[in-house]
Order: sequence, then structure tokens, then C-alpha cells
Amino acid sequence: MTRETCRAYARERGKAPGTIRRELATLRAAINYAKDEGRITYAPTVHLPPKPEGKDRWLRRSEAAALLNAARNGHATTRPYLPLFILIALYTGARKGAILELRWPQVDLVAGRIDFNPPGRQRTSKGRAHLPIPRRLLTFLRLARRRGTDLGWVIHKDGAPLDNMKRAFNTACADAGLDDVTPHTLRHTCGTWLAQAGVPLDKIGGWLGHSDARTTQLYAHHHPDFMEEARNAVDRRRA
Repeated sequence: MTRETCRAYARERGKAPGTIRRELATLRAAINYAKDEGRITYAPTVHLPPKPEGKDRWLRRSEAAALLNAARNGHATTRPYLPLFILIALYTGARKGAILELRWPQVDLVAGRIDFNPPGRQRTSKGRAHLPIPRRLLTFLRLARRRGTDLGWVIHKDGAPLDNMKRAFNTACADAGLDDVTPHTLRHTCGTWLAQAGVPLDKIGGWLGHSDARTTQLYAHHHPDFMEEARNAVDRRRA
């Protein structure tokens, strides 16, 4: 396997660089696992395309309010779960998968804490946080809990878990007049709001469950102290 082999695969697939990178990363992990298990004696190098730059799309407060309002006034089948999903994502910054897998035993409404790691979950590079629940979110969760079951999913449709809510989410975005917004945008919005509020980057990384501090640097330019030291140094200079 050569670099050109990987490039040829990317050309033939015709997918976005991020998709190709994930697919080849999965292949690389499978090859390394096979070598570790002794099933193969040599693990060829799988060359990944460069990691695409992340989009700096986040919601302003008015946009978040419009999205939440659209979800609350949406289709009768999505109103029971979509607004709560949006609130959890905005307040905790959890990934979509972590929210959809969340069960009530992971939510301590008395202590006011939420653990996005279900029992038995294998640790991965995508960390999941154990967080204190913001007060406003706690109110909404308590209301939702009264309609749920002891062991059921927090986000559900008629008691059944959801594995995909793309259509419902996209409909709410369209109704709110929002473009280029995905569930991941809500996670990025949470991180951005924390940075704008002056929360230190290491605390933001812990809140979002980042395993690599470099990932949190994405929010540095939103911090009110960004480049403050450099600006002060320039101000102190005499012409």
C-alpha cells in the first residue's frame, strides 16, 4: 500500500476529504488491530489526507432561540424530543451520539450531574464528559423526566431510541431560516459561548471532553483575552 494507492482510493470514492480521512483511519485501525492480534506480520502504512480545517460556524443567541422555537412549534412527532436534544447540546456541548445514547440513570437530577459515559462503554479518542448540569437545563430535564421511564432513553420517540434525527433537525433549521447548521454546530456553539464568557481554554476542553488540548485552540480567538498580552505590549512601545 502506497501513498498513491490511498490517493487513488480517494479519487474513486469521490467523497469529501473528511469522509475519506475517516474511512482510511478505520482501515488503519483494523490493520493495526490485526497485527496486534498476530493475524498479520506486517502493517502497511495507510496515508491519510490532511485533516480539513474545522468550520467556525456557531449560533448567536438569536439564532439559537429561533432554532429552539422552530423545534417547539414543529411536527407533533418531533416536538417531544427535538427541543430537549437542542437544549442538551447547547448547554453541554455533547456530541450527537452521546446525547442519543443517554439514559436516565446517567442523569442525577438530585446532585445535578450528568455522565455521558454509559456503563460498559469502551473508552475512545472521542472523550465524553461528566458534568454539573447548568441550572436552566436541569429545569428542562426534570420536566422531561416526569414523562420518561426509570431506565429509558432521555431522547426518544414513543419510548424507542433514536439513531438518526437528521430530517427533523434539518426541518427545524429551515423553519428557523438557518443555513449550514448541523447537530455538531450546537457543540461548537457551546464551546464558543464558553470562550466568549472568558472560561479558560483548559476548562472548555474538559467541558467538551477533548482528549487533545490542540483541539480546544479552535476557540482561542473567541476568548476576550485573545492576543491581549500582545496588544498591551504594542501599546507600551514608544514610537
